[in-house]
Amino acid sequence: MGQLDGKVCLVTGGSTGIGLGIARRFVAEGATVYLTGRREAELDAAVESLGERAVGVRSDVSRLDDLDHLFATVRAGGGRLDVVVANAGSAELARLGEITEEQYRSAFDINVKGTIFTVQKALPLLPDGASVIVLASTNASMGLRAMSVYSATKAAIRNLARTWAVELAGRGIRVNALSPGPIETPGIRGLDSPPDGGRQLADAIIDEVPLGRIGRPGEVAAAAVFLASEQSSFTTGAELFVDGGLAQV
Repeated sequence: MGQLDGKVCLVTGGSTGIGLGIARRFVAEGATVYLTGRREAELDAAVESLGERAVGVRSDVSRLDDLDHLFATVRAGGGRLDVVVANAGSAELARLGEITEEQYRSAFDINVKGTIFTVQKALPLLPDGASVIVLASTNASMGLRAMSVYSATKAAIRNLARTWAVELAGRGIRVNALSPGPIETPGIRGLDSPPDGGRQLADAIIDEVPLGRIGRPGEVAAAAVFLASEQSSFTTGAELFVDGGLAQV
């Protein structure tokens, strides 16, 4: 038996990277998983790789109409969500003097607005005792050049977990933040490809990670299973780091 047998889960941003890693592990643990993504081809490929207990819904979390369609699909499929993983997010490098209004708006619309309304619209489908996991980041606790806007969104998400943990405690709904460090994904590899042949951001960060390497999506997924399962029944409002020690020592 898996740790999530019979559970119905939602993973936003589940077509690639960390989200896909979480969705894959949830399916392996016995869950039915709804996953979302903005790019239909990638979403379809992810669903095919996960098998019959995966349901893909093309959705942009920054668009409330898309979220309404997502949750209408969940209702039509049974109307219950035991676990919500608000993972969808975006990042773009920009130093203080280079930040544009569009970069600011995009980051906060996807990362913060998307997280808020994903969880808000999921509430009527959550039974007492459900688990909500929001994806923060080590960036919420550190200062890295050219990542101030992204880091600010992740700090906001970290505090949402604290506040919602208090607000939903009466229903036994646990809300926790999962904070990865550098993880080997298409997203981190796309952040910085210097034209002069310099090191990518991901490779440069390795020098700062005590374990001396970038993490794997499956390692974040293992932590997500803990937060989604009864193994974390007395854990709420917490931040679980999966960062090789980057933000810890």
